[in-house]
Amino acid sequence: MKQSDFPRMAVSVLGILACIGVIYIIGKSMVGEWKYESRETLQKYTEEMYMPGLAYMKEGPKPTAAEWIKERAYSWLPLVKYVEQKEPYESVMEDEETIAKILAAQANDENMVDENGNLVGESTPVQEEPVIPQGQSSIDMSIEKLRDFNYLLTNFYTVDSTTMIGPEQLNVDDLLGRNMKIDKSTKGAKVLIFHSHSQETFVDSVPGDASTSIVGVGEYLTQLLNQKGIETIHDTGVYDIINGQLDRSNAYENAEASVRPVLDANPTIEVAIDLHRDGVNQDTHLVTEVNGKPTARIMYFNGLSRTRMNGDIAYLNNPYIQDNLAFSLQMELASENKYPGFARRIYLAGYRYNLHLLPKSLLIEAGAQTNTVGEMMNAMEVLADVLSNVVTE
Repeated sequence: MKQSDFPRMAVSVLGILACIGVIYIIGKSMVGEWKYESRETLQKYTEEMYMPGLAYMKEGPKPTAAEWIKERAYSWLPLVKYVEQKEPYESVMEDEETIAKILAAQANDENMVDENGNLVGESTPVQEEPVIPQGQSSIDMSIEKLRDFNYLLTNFYTVDSTTMIGPEQLNVDDLLGRNMKIDKSTKGAKVLIFHSHSQETFVDSVPGDASTSIVGVGEYLTQLLNQKGIETIHDTGVYDIINGQLDRSNAYENAEASVRPVLDANPTIEVAIDLHRDGVNQDTHLVTEVNGKPTARIMYFNGLSRTRMNGDIAYLNNPYIQDNLAFSLQMELASENKYPGFARRIYLAGYRYNLHLLPKSLLIEAGAQTNTVGEMMNAMEVLADVLSNVVTE
């Protein structure tokens, strides 16, 4: 405490304590619980509360006056001490080891298997919802139904056990009311496609041939969007190979470092898509039929920057979470309306996954390692149509 602050603090504390003392005495008198105290005890108590200077002089040379007043304030108002002790604790960031574990979890948790199909991390398979043949959706998408939080959550979302979400974030009127249209009045690129995990492949991918990996799938989506008049840039940077080895521990951070300059150089870009393929059990095949063709199913993926264990993760801040949620829900409903069964339920996970780059950011899990390249390419034709519907029509 600064010496100049002492008179102000003393007056404030004594004023508060005087009010508490009056309330205390009146309350005791009203309920008849006032107990007799010796004259000496009462006098000492009164001096300490209302004449702390006199009481301090009587106690002799122990702490300084400021320290003595502060200690008495703590004993009379224990909440003051609790708040003072609590503040530094809440402002301390997790230690470096904890941060490293969280970033590692973010790097791997949306991929259950490695390139050889071996299970990695602690992820568990999501129970697959039944595939709906192409035709009319059996899910009621009326606004009345969607306003029911439990109905919305049950039919359109899967929430990872590490995180949580409530009705305030899944307010359908807010999410559907947000404008996801791109500005077509300006020239320049509108969409950026990139791959934090560029080494993801499929059951019939050709080793060493990027055109048969997730990068090749992203290139096809880029071509389709450009054909629809939505100018799109494809970033083919590799962010998950370190010293010649597959290493996803810093893939999201590496991707952001390269993608941000692209966004800065192209300020007209409004949509950022990090295109992945999922990792599933080897006996799971994410496929449906669209227009008579076997088509890989996709999943829109959101990060909430919040875990049950750590709460809101400050150093993974994302000011666009609600916009991200709006974008994925509008894409989900458009998919289900036009191509029932094509989109799996939106997956909500605990970290950030570079969805803070733009308000209209998407992480898409297209198919999985058990899909064929052909099924993936067919999925991009459907995805391009849905995206065009949401951002332009």
